[in-house]
Amino acid sequence: MMRRLPMAATLIVVAAIATMIGLGVWQLARAREKEAVLERYAGARALPPIALPAVPDPAAPPLFRTASAFCLRVTDWRAVSGRNRAGDAGWIHIASCARGAEGPGFQAVMGWSKAPEPPAWRGGQVTGVVGPDRAHVVRLYAATPAPGLDAAKPPALDDIPNNHRAYAAQWFFFAAAAAGIYILALRKRAQGSAPGS
Repeated sequence: MMRRLPMAATLIVVAAIATMIGLGVWQLARAREKEAVLERYAGARALPPIALPAVPDPAAPPLFRTASAFCLRVTDWRAVSGRNRAGDAGWIHIASCARGAEGPGFQAVMGWSKAPEPPAWRGGQVTGVVGPDRAHVVRLYAATPAPGLDAAKPPALDDIPNNHRAYAAQWFFFAAAAAGIYILALRKRAQGSAPGS
């Protein structure tokens, strides 16, 4: 006669499986949300141009919109690895721009080159496409590069990951694997407790 189920172990396994299923369902919900956001971004370039917000909303940044801002002066340059419109690897040059004597400025990708040295550009009107920036929420990719630079590759929807469905499948797999392993363990336990074993 099969022994009673080990209560503590069963509760732990059931709780773990329920948690993994819950995480999988949550990831599916996140996937639907991300797909809606990506659909909104896909239509953003067809919308009328806007002035780049001084303080963009991190929860709803105007990504992929055409925008413009005036760079009163460049306060700093940074060069990060990136590509030009032809796909060549090199450096993109990001200007930290001041809008006025006070208040927040903005980040402007002023072009691409094979060398990290900054260009001589000191400011002016910048018009282009809004892309994501981890530290500053958004950055403006200039349609017209600074003198001496080539145009940088503009932001693309492919740059925004949407792995939530894959994560959901992983959690469901983990839940199924945990259930299968526990069932096998119970069968082995029952066989070990059978008479004459």
